[in-house]
Formats: sequence, structure tokens, C-alpha cells
Amino acid sequence: MDIIPAKVQILEYFQEKAVFAGTNDTDSRSMKAAVMPKHPLPKSMGSIHLMAHIIISKYADGLPLYRMEGILSRYGGDITRATMANWAIKLAHQFQPLINLMREHQLSGDIIQMDETVLKVLKEPGLSAHSNKYMWVSRGGPPGQPSVLFEYDPSRKKEVPLRLLDGFSGYLQTDGYAGYNAVCAQNNATSVGCWDHTRRKFKDSQTAQPKKKSNQKPTKADVALAHINKLYLIEREIKRSQC
Repeated sequence: MDIIPAKVQILEYFQEKAVFAGTNDTDSRSMKAAVMPKHPLPKSMGSIHLMAHIIISKYADGLPLYRMEGILSRYGGDITRATMANWAIKLAHQFQPLINLMREHQLSGDIIQMDETVLKVLKEPGLSAHSNKYMWVSRGGPPGQPSVLFEYDPSRKKEVPLRLLDGFSGYLQTDGYAGYNAVCAQNNATSVGCWDHTRRKFKDSQTAQPKKKSNQKPTKADVALAHINKLYLIEREIKRSQC
């Protein structure tokens, strides 16, 4: 096995321009320029490939921008983390039509799984750095064609899922947070639970019970966990069949 390290290179584009004389009036002139390659952020110093690399490294590989700044510097490229952050922010606006299509695709399915994860954000207007903010994650879409979307919002109020799930009337699987109840009531969606969250309660009960003797009958928690494990066994068999 071998690996070819990355390298930084400079691409120079030369745009040809020409002046043409008019056909009827010899004194008239017109200038035409060759078409330049399309770029989502015109006049940026970074190529499309570089910006794609930064987006993938940050959001797929979890690399902070300050680390990428050091990595690119070793490869011979000097780009500050502030510049990369500005590119990511501006590209988000360019990607919005694609995100809207992914949202429509997700809402067209019969089931959506959704959860809100706590984030710490340093500079949120009107909120302290220690207060909780949330990344709302949803997964759904037609069978075999799921889309996963991340939506940041400093609020955990019901208005957020109402906005993100507007028009969805299928099965909504959550952890039981009451903020999703308004969606089911307004859209006539069906709320379904999560077995993992249910299992935790029985597991806590099993852990808290006294040590059992060899001839002692199984407790209600033991019986419930055994039933739930049968469902998990089906999932494990499915995963093995897909390998």
C-alpha cells in the first residue's frame, strides 16, 4: 500500500479579449471576451476543488479549520482559517437550492427520524456562550434514497420542527420530546418511539435491582430486555446480510 501526499498548486486563467470592427459602420467597434469557467464564489482565490476539499474535511471528516490551516501550510498553501470560514458561509447560500430539494425529497417519504443535539456556540446574538443551542438532524425520504439534513437553530421550541416538517404526514420517529407533538397534531402525522430510549429505562431498572440468586425468577426488566433483544437480533441479521 502506498499513498501520494497532497500538494498545493496555482492555477492561472487567461481570458482572451478581442475587438471587432462593425460590418456597416467602420468606425464602430465591439469587444468580446472568452467565457471564463463558472465558479460559485467569483473572484475567490480558491478553486472549486479546494473549496470542496475544505467542506469535506470539515463536515465529513470533522477537521477543525485551524487544523486545515496548518495542513495546507505544510503543503505549501497559506490560507487563513478566517478565509476558509467565509467560504463555508458563502457556499451555504449557494447550496440552499440543493438543500431545499433534499428537504422536499425527505418530506416525500413515509417516515422521518429526527433528533435535536445540543451545541455550544460562542457568539449567538442575545444568548450567552454557556446556553444550549441545537442542531436539528433529520433522516428520511423514499425507500433506499434517504437524505440526512442538519439545521442549526438556537431554539428548541416546537416552531422549529413545525417549520422543518411542514407538510409531512407520515411516521415521525423521535425520542419522545414533547416539542414534536405539535407536528403530529397539525400535520396528522403518526408519532413513533425509539426502542433504544425505551430500553434504557429497563436497563436502568435491571442495574438497580439486587444481585439475583441462581434460582430466582427473571424480573419484569429482564423479560422486557429479552423481548427487545429479539428486535435487535433482527437488525444484526440484516446488517450481516448486507455485508
